[in-house]
Amino acid sequence: MPQRAQNTPVCRDCDGFATAAITTGTRHRDGSRVTFRVDCHACKGTGNITRAAALARTGR
Repeated sequence: MPQRAQNTPVCRDCDGFATAAITTGTRHRDGSRVTFRVDCHACKGTGNITRAAALARTGR
């Protein structure tokens, strides 16, 4: 199956996987694990970043 090129730049810190579910090790009464979600600090949970080169263009 062919893959299409991605138009938006992907975050270098999380590689586009901006949110992770982390288990605490404890369980709920029904037996499922207690988890909490953590967002990437660099992209703030979006998975995309703005290109720094486009923002810093100066000169001729």
